[in-house]
Amino acid sequence: MFGLTRRTTNLAGFAACAGMLAFALYAEKVMKLDPCPLCMFERVGVALLGIAFLLAALHHPRRTPGARAYAVLIALATLVPVGIATRHVYIQSLPPGTVPSCGATLDYMLEVFPLLEVVRQVMTGGGECAKIDWTLLGLSMPAWVLIASLGLGLVGVIANWRGESQHPILRFR
Repeated sequence: MFGLTRRTTNLAGFAACAGMLAFALYAEKVMKLDPCPLCMFERVGVALLGIAFLLAALHHPRRTPGARAYAVLIALATLVPVGIATRHVYIQSLPPGTVPSCGATLDYMLEVFPLLEVVRQVMTGGGECAKIDWTLLGLSMPAWVLIASLGLGLVGVIANWRGESQHPILRFR
């Protein structure tokens, strides 16, 4: 009998998040695609989700209540990239001319404004956030972040919410 344990599932979730971040760096450094401020915040969200998966894998509580605590942590961490990516996809779907013009760079805003003001300004979006310069199967990178984060979050919550006796998610006999 072969199956994915809760620890293996959590490690796979961490690896998937690390892969998403690696591709984002590849797209920036090799493909020369400049990330917009929302892209940068999506990266932070994916990193938080990856950390939640890694913590769940390393701690690997034997009792159901501990595992369920990690299910909640993964669910909360999932909300960050999902929320930001949803806003990003919405901004990209707006007709030309209805998106606010580009503002200051993220680096400049972080130097001048308090962090909460930077987050507020970035979440309102700008012209650079509406630009789509990469697609796969007709979907932009933020759309893929949204899909991947939702999927990873769902798998993480299911894997950690169910007791070890009800797990593995996949079981081959």
